Amino acid sequence: MTTTRFAPSPTGWMHIGNLRAAIMNYCIARQNGGTFILRIDDTDEERSKDEYVDGIKDALTWLGLTWDRNEYQSKRLERYAEVKEQLIAMGRLYECFETPIELDLKRKKQLNMGKPPVYDRAALSLSEEEKDRLRAERGSHWRFKLDQERIEWVDGILGSISIDAASVSDPVLIKESGQVLYTFASVVDDVDMGVTAIVRGADHVTNTATQIQIIQALGGTVPSFAHHSLLTGPDGEKMSKRLGNLSLRELREDGIEPMAILSLMARLGSADPVELRSSVQEIVDGFDVTKFGAAPTKFDPEDLKPLTARINAAKPYEAVAEQIAALGVPADLAPKFWSVVRENITFLSEMEGWWTLFRDGAPGLVADEDREMVETALSLIGDAPYGAEVWGDWTTKVKEATGRKGKGLFMPLRKLVTGRANGPDMGDVMQLMQVKPRL
Repeated sequence: MTTTRFAPSPTGWMHIGNLRAAIMNYCIARQNGGTFILRIDDTDEERSKDEYVDGIKDALTWLGLTWDRNEYQSKRLERYAEVKEQLIAMGRLYECFETPIELDLKRKKQLNMGKPPVYDRAALSLSEEEKDRLRAERGSHWRFKLDQERIEWVDGILGSISIDAASVSDPVLIKESGQVLYTFASVVDDVDMGVTAIVRGADHVTNTATQIQIIQALGGTVPSFAHHSLLTGPDGEKMSKRLGNLSLRELREDGIEPMAILSLMARLGSADPVELRSSVQEIVDGFDVTKFGAAPTKFDPEDLKPLTARINAAKPYEAVAEQIAALGVPADLAPKFWSVVRENITFLSEMEGWWTLFRDGAPGLVADEDREMVETALSLIGDAPYGAEVWGDWTTKVKEATGRKGKGLFMPLRKLVTGRANGPDMGDVMQLMQVKPRL
C-alpha cells in the first residue's frame, strides 16, 4: 500500500511553498488508495508553536486536504533515543566536539586549499581519554558515518541521481543541545511508519542521499523519491515561509478561493496547463508527478485572482445569499443584485462596494467637455427606483436633446451614475439604483 507524508515544521505560518509538497504527496496517496500522514516536525522546542500547528491544520482543512494519521515528532523522542543507541552500537553514529567556529575555520581552510568543505572525521581518531576531557570542557554533537560510496536512485522528477558520499560531510543527526535533527527524525519516522513515496523540494537532494544510507543501516525499505523544483517570487527572488503575503493564512484572509490555490499549485511547474478544477478529486485525478520539471518555478499571487474571480462568478445565488443579506440588500433585489455583480468582482468582499453604490449612489465623474450634456441628462431622468426600460428611454432622450451618440453618449452617463468607467450592463445597474444620479 502506498503511504506518503507531509512533514511541516510549525515554526511559521504555512507557506505556499510548503503546500506544493502537501498537494503532491496527498495526490499520490489518494490515487493509489493509500495513506496520507500529517507529521508535525516539532523537535525544535524553542521555535515550534501551537498556533502554527493549528495554522497548518486549518490551512489543509480549508483546502480540503484530509489526512489519515496525525503524528508529532515531539512525542517520539524516546524512539529516537533508542535508534541513537542502536546506531552507536553499529559504529555508524559517532560523537564530535568541534565548536561552530572551529568547523567554520576547517571549511575555510579546505576551500583555500581547493578542496571540498567536507568534515574530516577528526573525532573518529580521539581516544576515550581525549573524549572525556573534551566532554568536561564543552558540549558534543553526533554524526552519522557514511559509507563512502556512490548513492544512486531514480528520482520521479529529476531522473537518475548519483552522489558520491565521499564528497558529502557525515551529517549531524543530533545537536549539542540534544535536539534531534530533521535528517535523523525523518528517517526513523519514515521507516517506522512504512512510508513508501516521498515528494519534497529539490533542496533536499543531498539529504536524500544521506538518508538512504541511514534507512539502509536501520534495515528499512528505501521509498521512492521525487524532488520538485523550488518556487521563486514573480521576479525570480527567493521565497520565505515567513513572508506574510505568501502564507496561506494571508491568502485566505485576502479572499482567495481554495480551489484556485489547488488548481494552480497542482500544475505549476509541470508540462500541463493550469486548469480550474471544481473539486479535490479532480485535482487528484489530473495529477502526474512525472510531468514536473527541475527548473525553478515562478509563483505570482496575482495569478490566483482570475481563478478566484471565475470560481466566484460560477457560484449560484444560494451559495452567497447569506452574505448578500448581511449587506442589507432587500430580499426582492438580492437575486438580481447577484446576477449583476457576479461577473464584476474578484472577491466576494467586493459586493459591499457595489451595494453601497446602488444604495447611496456615487458622485458622478464628469469631464469638463461633458458637463453641459450631463446636466441636460439629469434634467431628463426622474427619481429612483427605476424599471427595466429606464436606461433605454433615458439615453434616447439625451441623444435627442444633445446630439450625442455611441461612446460619447454612453460613457459619460455611466460615469455619472456609477462614478466608474467600467462595470455591469447599465440597463441592469439602473434597476438596482436606489437614488437618482448626482454630480
